[in-house]
Amino acid sequence: MTGDGRPVEEFAAELLAREVFGPLGGVVEIGAVNATGTWRLADVSLGDFLDGRGAEVDVLLAGVRSACAFDSTTMGIAWDLGWLRPHDVTAASLLLWSGGLTGVPAKLESPAVVRHMCQVGADLQLTRLLHASVTRGGDGPHGRRSGARALAAVLTAACALSGGPRPSDVLRLWRVAHLVHVLRPGSDASDAGRSAFRAYEHVLTATFGD
Repeated sequence: MTGDGRPVEEFAAELLAREVFGPLGGVVEIGAVNATGTWRLADVSLGDFLDGRGAEVDVLLAGVRSACAFDSTTMGIAWDLGWLRPHDVTAASLLLWSGGLTGVPAKLESPAVVRHMCQVGADLQLTRLLHASVTRGGDGPHGRRSGARALAAVLTAACALSGGPRPSDVLRLWRVAHLVHVLRPGSDASDAGRSAFRAYEHVLTATFGD
């Protein structure tokens, strides 16, 4: 049991879910900024953005639920985190999503800096979303191939929502940033885990022709 009386398994499942839904916040906020075409934060309306992208959000969430085998309670975490409700998008949050790679320039809210943070942040958060989803999916109840197909739909919808890189670009970034470390000799991954990651990579590569 954990300190709040929950089973350890339940707590671990929630942590994994938050690793999936956390990057989704970056995808949504960055997408709303990119959609302005001006990269001026005063022009951003997250409510209008989400209203106009309902189909993409629905596809993304349905794909996550299928690929990660999340139940309705776990899916509720996405709503609880607040990313899918109207809220202000700040330069500070974009700095966070982009990993602070731009530093903290004097004109953090200038369109040029905001656009750069969006470019970097989309690459970073989409790659994290993909890795967290593959890690959670593994040998799910519907099998690796079915899970990978669901994840391909997630990645397609997430890239469209972000207004950033193509799915094939994110797949390449994921290989370099995460997959190579999972599959390297001496990693903590089990043989079954390595096999699952390879299976996902094969299906995603076939899907996106990369």
